[in-house]
Amino acid sequence: MQTISEADVRQRISERLNVADFENKRVLLVVPDATRTAPLPLLFDAVHRALQPAATKIDIVVALGTHPPMPQEAICRLLGISDADRNGRFADVTLYNHAWDDPEQLTTIGELTRADVEEVSDGLLSLDVPVQINSLIRDYDVLLVLGPVFPHEVVGFSGGNKYFFPGISGPELLNFFHWLGALITNVGIIGVKDTPVRRVVNRAAKMIPAERRALTFVVNGKAEIYDLFYGVPEEAWAQAADVSSQVHIEWVEKPYHTVLSCAPLMYDELWVAGKCMYKLEPVVADDGELIIYAPHLHEISITHGKLIEEVGYHVRDYFTQQWDRFRDYPWGILAHSTHVRGTGTFEDGVEKPRVKVTLASQIPPDVCERINLGYRDPATIDVESFANREDEGILLVRKAGEQLYRLKDE
Repeated sequence: MQTISEADVRQRISERLNVADFENKRVLLVVPDATRTAPLPLLFDAVHRALQPAATKIDIVVALGTHPPMPQEAICRLLGISDADRNGRFADVTLYNHAWDDPEQLTTIGELTRADVEEVSDGLLSLDVPVQINSLIRDYDVLLVLGPVFPHEVVGFSGGNKYFFPGISGPELLNFFHWLGALITNVGIIGVKDTPVRRVVNRAAKMIPAERRALTFVVNGKAEIYDLFYGVPEEAWAQAADVSSQVHIEWVEKPYHTVLSCAPLMYDELWVAGKCMYKLEPVVADDGELIIYAPHLHEISITHGKLIEEVGYHVRDYFTQQWDRFRDYPWGILAHSTHVRGTGTFEDGVEKPRVKVTLASQIPPDVCERINLGYRDPATIDVESFANREDEGILLVRKAGEQLYRLKDE
């Protein structure tokens, strides 16, 4: 599939974005942070030019989930807003960070009842879950998601209503459905369009009192766009997910015993660099090794590092079979742990991960040992020595984290 030019992107936005949806309305743009590949300067400029004559207000919130807040200058860089534009055409645009852990900035819009949860989780979980979201939504008439779609380890494919939950949601729903995804497992959910977690996200989104719209798009690793779609989030996301399934999944004949998965600079902590494992776990052979090569990475997680060090990285059954020990930890942390560690067993007190996960970063060996990951000094790795050795069972992925690899016979 071919990507389209910048001129074509602008033309399709002008043709597909229904400006009448925003006439005389206050608009909140919901955008990704810097951990997603996206040509946001181009898209934000085109969308703002289209909506500015119609809308009475256009502001932006960064859908951080639980990622650290971005300084105003960083948000401007993300969106391509120059100093001149910040004091000129974008002077009245307010830039917000989502604050998932500040109750004063959240509002409760409903609840997933125990019956709802049992239904959408296919009986895997049974509890009441409050639906909380950033209270900014009450100040706007239309929420417009502007974000990419990729295969995703928790929800199947990212994007759409996921920019509300967990993008700008409170912790309870976030922790709930991340753990639901972990119970199903990364390999069982990633790259699958209809999943229990997607159904949770869509059901929660219908409780939002404002109008919801989305401009979804699909990009390659260079942030070049294949296509983009506009409509209610469910429909725009579904169209983009179909394209993503064509361009973001590499089908391979047989598994590899060694994978060097190179983390891009935008993954500046293991919390996001774990994607280098998620997208490649399906093609690592039993007892094989996946190396997350991230020589720039110093942090496990700015937000969650302390708790992750307490818990460590383990297979799902390590937690489910010792649930009384772990149930009071945030379930999103447990989910992250199992996704990075991958599938495996826990029997008679012995944990047996299916593959070895090695971290080659600035995180020291004693910390890696404590969190139950392998360690390798990144200075000892010659990346090019892993290149073009697929026939030997060795795979090099130079920019990992967004392209999903799967076996053809799955």
